[in-house]
Amino acid sequence: MTIFNVTFEPGCRNNWHIHHAQSGGGQILLVTSGEGYYQEWGKLAQKLHVGDVVNIPAEVKHWHGAAKDCWLSHIAIEVPAVEGYNEWCEPVDDELYSKLK
Repeated sequence: MTIFNVTFEPGCRNNWHIHHAQSGGGQILLVTSGEGYYQEWGKLAQKLHVGDVVNIPAEVKHWHGAAKDCWLSHIAIEVPAVEGYNEWCEPVDDELYSKLK
């Protein structure tokens, strides 16, 4: 199991991405400070606050990052996987991101 302490500056977000796995896999986010967003492909973005936990199953295309005006820190736990790897996809659309509240 790999664990990361990740901090995004205001307005920073990662690209859409997928945690692939033959079995197991995915990621768990534990929000430790600030505010931000998490969004799965085809769904509305959800606001993240301190104490929120996001369980991201393998094979789900998603992104996460800070709010426009606030830092975000989270612990990212990579769930053990058989033949796991990450696929990095396109950037989050600036227009979509700018409309988040």
